[in-house]
Amino acid sequence: MAKKEEAGFSAAEKEAMKARAAELKAEAKAGKDRAAGEKAVQEKIAEMEGSDQKIAKRLHELITQAAPELMPRTWYGMQAYAKDGKVLCFFQASKRFDTRYSTLGFNDVAQLDDGAFWPTAYAVTSLDKQTEERIVQLIKKAVA
Repeated sequence: MAKKEEAGFSAAEKEAMKARAAELKAEAKAGKDRAAGEKAVQEKIAEMEGSDQKIAKRLHELITQAAPELMPRTWYGMQAYAKDGKVLCFFQASKRFDTRYSTLGFNDVAQLDDGAFWPTAYAVTSLDKQTEERIVQLIKKAVA
C-alpha cells in the first residue's frame, strides 16, 4: 500500500483525485461516447507494464465480449465499465497504489448480491481458462 504523507493524502491518492476531476470534465463534454471511452481505456492499459498490462488487456477483451452493453471509460484513472452511466466494475493495477496484487472490483450497481455477505473485489495475479470463465460469469451476473 502507498505510504501516507504525514498530513494528508499520498501522492498516488492525489493523482487518482486529479484523474477523477479530469474524467468528470471529459464526461460532461463527451456524454456517452463509446469511442472516447474505448480510447481512454486503451491509453490507461498502454501506460501499464508487465503482468498488469497483460491482465488489463485480457480483462478488457473478456468484459467487452461478455457485456457489450457496458460503456468502457476511466474512473479515478483506472479502466472501468459503466452501466447506465454508473461504474459497474473496474480494474486496479497493482502498481496503481503499489499493492502486491491487482484487483477486479465491482460497485454497488453490480448485481452480485449473495445473501447478507459477498465479495466486491477479487485479487487477480494471473489469468487462466478457469479464472477467465469465472470472470465472465461474474460480469454476466453483474449486468443482469
